[in-house]
Amino acid sequence: MSRPRRIVALSLVVLGLSMGGPLLPSPSAGAEPPSVVLVTKDCANANFICPGFRRAAKRTGTRARIISPDPREDIVGTFTLLARQGHDLVIGDPDLAMELDEAARRSPDARFAVFDLPLPLAEGRSANVAAIELRAREAAYLAGWLATRMERLRRGPDVIGVVGGYPIPPVDEFIVGYRAGAHRASPAVRVLTDYSSSFTDPTECGVLARRQIARGAGTVFDVAGGCGPGTLSAARDAGAWAIGVDLERSGLGSHILTSVVKRYDRGFALLMRQARGRRLPAGRSIVFGLHRGGSELGRISRRVPARVLVELAAVRREIVSGRIRVPGPPTS
Repeated sequence: MSRPRRIVALSLVVLGLSMGGPLLPSPSAGAEPPSVVLVTKDCANANFICPGFRRAAKRTGTRARIISPDPREDIVGTFTLLARQGHDLVIGDPDLAMELDEAARRSPDARFAVFDLPLPLAEGRSANVAAIELRAREAAYLAGWLATRMERLRRGPDVIGVVGGYPIPPVDEFIVGYRAGAHRASPAVRVLTDYSSSFTDPTECGVLARRQIARGAGTVFDVAGGCGPGTLSAARDAGAWAIGVDLERSGLGSHILTSVVKRYDRGFALLMRQARGRRLPAGRSIVFGLHRGGSELGRISRRVPARVLVELAAVRREIVSGRIRVPGPPTS
């Protein structure tokens, strides 16, 4: 092998290792891009998956489509039809995991993936289904630690809050990690927890957040989708800290302490690159946590003291190294 080719090959190996995934062959010039389809709910209604899918498609040069079937449709039939159309990969969101798996059993030669499904729920998937989990609990742990550490700078008892949508695994993934991080920073901290029973009504979350702040919470964490803006607004109006979820929320104002960001684009980009290289991860589960950039803290307020940031970085290193094992909800 000539020296230039050896340099290129080495560069590809380094790139593959830095992504934490298998080395993917680079497509030849003029190669047709892969065709990848995402089947999910309406992208307009607090669906954070869709923007990440679009960014990943643009970054990787993938021919990408998003399909949002009517709930009254035969969803299994939709997945099966897409498989027969010859797409390189058909992806379903976690709410459609059962239907996707049934379609995969009917179409063993096609390749499927279910996105953001906790590993225990991914067990027993068909051999032609990959599962990717964006493990948010680790970044939520950091958020709980930071909220409590900032609370300890105030006078009075340590109290923080969290407002979730429903007590379901995807929500409790954040809440359990948040609590664990809080208790690492102060075993005596009280973590007030309420569920709004809504992912769409900001008024419900606002009521619960104001109640928590009245009970002494210096920070409230939003884990309620489209209901969450009510939590963030309540914190702003009361002069308390707020922590956003899923997307970067620092642009909303100086009351945002940080955000627990799930990097959907990175998970989708991995699948798209593997589809391009025809190295699809059939029958495998892939976890994206802090160490692979699947979740992370967003921008941290400039009002956080430098010494707290140094301590936070040390906690992060302990999670990545495995010295801190972050718990998840019972089904995770």
